[in-house]
Amino acid sequence: MPPLNVDAVRRPISGVPRERLEFLEVFAEIESTNNYLLDQPRPLPGRFRVALAEHQTAGRGRRDRTWQSPRASGLCMSISYTFAEKPQRLPCLTLAIGIGVAQALGILGINGIGLKWPNDIVACDGKAGGILTEVMPGQSAELTVVVGIGLNVDFSRADVEIDIPGRMGRATDLRCCTAELPDRAVMSARLIEQLFDTLAHFDAHGFDPYFELWSRYDWLRGQQVSLDTPTAQVVGKVQGIETDGAVIIKTASGPQSFHSGSVSLLV
Repeated sequence: MPPLNVDAVRRPISGVPRERLEFLEVFAEIESTNNYLLDQPRPLPGRFRVALAEHQTAGRGRRDRTWQSPRASGLCMSISYTFAEKPQRLPCLTLAIGIGVAQALGILGINGIGLKWPNDIVACDGKAGGILTEVMPGQSAELTVVVGIGLNVDFSRADVEIDIPGRMGRATDLRCCTAELPDRAVMSARLIEQLFDTLAHFDAHGFDPYFELWSRYDWLRGQQVSLDTPTAQVVGKVQGIETDGAVIIKTASGPQSFHSGSVSLLV
């Protein structure tokens, strides 16, 4: 795949996202695009910044798990966005971003994408990506988030076998969902547009519009799972999510809701 560059990514971006984009940077290698944006100035309210990288040497997932992706085989992208005031149900933003990613990929002809609560992107029943949402420290009424997206695009040219113990068990790429992969610069541009739209829509309307959409992409619904929390392990069948983003698991003692935890399928 050809290397990414700023001009190739910026050129296809259009409309309001192009107007609101304060800064776009592309790196051949960086420790973490999230860490980089967390150290940069905040965007103005309603505006955003983007950092893209060919390769991350210290990519992170939830709970400081390592995000692994072979060099030039995927996309490592982070977006910082400033809300004029803290939105309600902020933890649901990660779920909305997942829907935005799936919608952007669908526009590109990459279909069959699922979402594994709370932050995994699924293709061909394997992990094709993940989302990490962090809040930039500060004490003003404004609130800035940094949203990191890691996507495995094409493993075909790399000899890789990535273990993800205790979760889906294997990594996969977007190639399995399409006969022809789009150019990564175009893919990046569409993701930037869609993710800005998602952030702006969440800013204006909250999680309600995305709650209705979640069931289209809910990869866990109907699956028998084990959920590990800091205090317990829960086994049962996933029944969807609550309006506040909590996952609903039907256990032997009845349905229970959980706002956090690591989910593994029971085979």
